Amino acid sequence: MSGSNYLCARERMLARIAQTRETAKAGLPHWARTTDGKWTFTPDGDWTGGAFVGQLWLAHLADPQRFPISDARAALSRMLPRAQLRTAFKGFGFYHGAALGSILFADEMARDAALTAARSLEQMFDPKLGLIPLGQDAEEANAVGTAESSIDSLQATGLLYWASDQLGEQRMDEIANAHMRKVLEIHVRPDNSVIQSSTLDPQTGKVLRTHTHKGYSDVSTWGRAQGWAILYTAHAAMVRPKEPLWREYAVRVLDWWIDHVPTDLVAYWDFDDPAIPNTSRDTAATAIAAAASLRLASALGATAGAKYRDFAERTVAKLVSEYLTPVVPSDERPPGMLTGGCFTRKALARDIDTAHDAELIFGSYFLFEALAILTGLVTMGRI
Repeated sequence: MSGSNYLCARERMLARIAQTRETAKAGLPHWARTTDGKWTFTPDGDWTGGAFVGQLWLAHLADPQRFPISDARAALSRMLPRAQLRTAFKGFGFYHGAALGSILFADEMARDAALTAARSLEQMFDPKLGLIPLGQDAEEANAVGTAESSIDSLQATGLLYWASDQLGEQRMDEIANAHMRKVLEIHVRPDNSVIQSSTLDPQTGKVLRTHTHKGYSDVSTWGRAQGWAILYTAHAAMVRPKEPLWREYAVRVLDWWIDHVPTDLVAYWDFDDPAIPNTSRDTAATAIAAAASLRLASALGATAGAKYRDFAERTVAKLVSEYLTPVVPSDERPPGMLTGGCFTRKALARDIDTAHDAELIFGSYFLFEALAILTGLVTMGRI
């Protein structure tokens, strides 16, 4: 895919971001119908809303007149009540929705919000478990209890590493490292596939049960679980280059993805669904893998990382050509939508998470982030 095609795709996505901004006056986008692009909103962003704020920070970088920085700040303000909630998943929202604004623009409001959320995550660390549990406010369909974990909880680590660098506080770094290590030990199988969730003994931290509660079965490999593992190990490898363990894990879980993803590079919602190929794809998990591949390419350097940059470029090209709505669609869909996202097909999902073929705001964020890097808007390794 040529540089001009990347730029055209970026412009399509900017048009969608502008259209979403005009409709997101009171809440933050969660997912949109593929048929017409109409968003389902949440008042405070739920766990996903920071992805849209992240899009607005990047949009301001691309076109500051069209996307004033006040857009990102206004959207971030809707997330602020979440900063003190007891959920490991807020690490996702406050990294992309807040820390990103500090990294790119030294924005003080964004920095303060991100540090508040990071402090709260630091306080959630449970030394008996050796990790940050999901938390009583975690956005899960099942009871989270006091000793539940998942690969998704690695979302806490990016924010903690950033906050540690900002404040020069070693304890945050130690907590992020301990959390990463324990979560990966529990959830990455010997063959380098990932099981999503676990229940621990609250007194000893012993693993009582592992399961995949959003995938096809308890023992299946849910696409987004593998995606989160790739993203946060690659991110850790990028921001903590002196720790070889994160690079090793990132290579393992990403190579598993590369070996098991379909030949067209777009993952099914669960790698073990027996209905394949007659089941849902998940472009959101696929976009996460592409963005993670660019992080790992940065961490490994030009030579060792070339394989992963090439994989990211080929994956982005497929998403753009097959799933990103065109400038002049033949139906009611607005341009720049990343269609084909699957929250989950599990019946136990929350009502707002039941979409099987939709635009998922976090999938759109990661595709837009990848395009920002591939067009030179953001230096690879910066975010």
